[in-house]
Parts: sequence; C-alpha cells; structure tokens
Amino acid sequence: MISKDVFSFLKKLQKNNNRDWFHDHKASFKEIELDVKQFYSQLSEQLNQFDSIDTFKVFRIYRDVRFSKNKLPYKTHFGGSFHRTKPELRGGYYLHLAPENESFIATGFWDPSKEDLLRIRKEFETDSEDIRALMDTPAFKAVWGTVQGDELKSAPRGFDKQDPNIDLIRKKQFIFVRKYSDKAVLSKDFEHQIVESFKVIRPYFDYMSSVLTTNLNGESTL
Repeated sequence: MISKDVFSFLKKLQKNNNRDWFHDHKASFKEIELDVKQFYSQLSEQLNQFDSIDTFKVFRIYRDVRFSKNKLPYKTHFGGSFHRTKPELRGGYYLHLAPENESFIATGFWDPSKEDLLRIRKEFETDSEDIRALMDTPAFKAVWGTVQGDELKSAPRGFDKQDPNIDLIRKKQFIFVRKYSDKAVLSKDFEHQIVESFKVIRPYFDYMSSVLTTNLNGESTL
C-alpha cells in the first residue's frame, strides 16, 4: 500500500519548497522514498506477470531548473516509468503520485522517435479501421477514455489535410491517462486497480508494436 505519509510529506514540501527545509527533513524523505520505490518494484513484478518489462525507473525528487522559469528546487510528486522489452515490444507505463487528487497512471507513446511517428502516421493514412475499432471497444473506453497527446494544428508535411484520418495523423503523441483520487491511491487495492487497467491496454500495445516492427507491406523490420 501507499502510506498516507507520502502525501503528508509532499503537501508539506509544497509549502516549504526550499533547500533548508528539505535538508532538515531529508531523513523522513529517505524513508518515504524507500517505501515508494518498493511499491514501484512490486508493481513491476506484477506487470511482468502479463507483459515483459526490461527496466523501470523512479525519477529523482530534484528538479532540473537550469532551463526553467520555475526555480523551485524539488518536485512535489513521485513519478516512475516502466519500459517494455525492445525492439519487439513498444510502449510504456507511467505512475504519478501526487496529493490533492492529482495522481494518475498513463500509458502509450508520449515521445515517439521521428521514424516511429512517421511509420504510425503512414499506417493510419493507409488504414485506421483496426485501431479505431480497438479504441472504441466499450471495455477499453470505460477504463481509458479517448486517446490524448499533443498534436499539430494542421496536417504534417507530406500528408493531405483532407485525409479522413487526419485526426489521428496530426497527433504527435498517442497516450491514455486515468486519474485517481487520494482515497483511491491509499486504498488496499490500488496496486490491483493499476494492474487491471494496464491489462486493458495490451491490445493497443500489440497493435502498435506490430505496426512499428513491420513495413507497410507487413514485412518484419527486425
């Protein structure tokens, strides 16, 4: 379980986001961080029961302020990602823990390479029937809603802005997000809820992995 102390500490950090306060409370932070990392580790083991996760990472609490207008030194959340085994499996999972009902899980493709993005767009230009049918499945929509992510205002170079699939083609990210209340995060079955939600995304990952490991003729590129 996620301890209520996690949110308690993060709320205090929101009000005292400075190095002196953090230094004075670093021992408490280290205990909380250890518990959080253990939760991510357990979640990774659960994901490996139905997927293949090669690595997971819990991000550091320290913010990189070099190129940011926001100079506060610490994040006020915990975040961690889980990477599927490449090159045959594509996509990834993310868990974000933050107080005041700001926690969420996310999955999909949030930073596809230039080559992968072009391949995905070419697939949608050719045929979007399978991906639309998958995303419109009631069970899928009940958990994940609709696809999200940054997108272009018009058609990318080389694509027709009148293409019937332009709504998908102009996207730069293909992600799904599910939010959780503080009460849900602190519940005994939170880990189970995450795992069951991520299981629902598998058909989407299977489809996208197939696209990204073949050419438009369906021939393997691996």
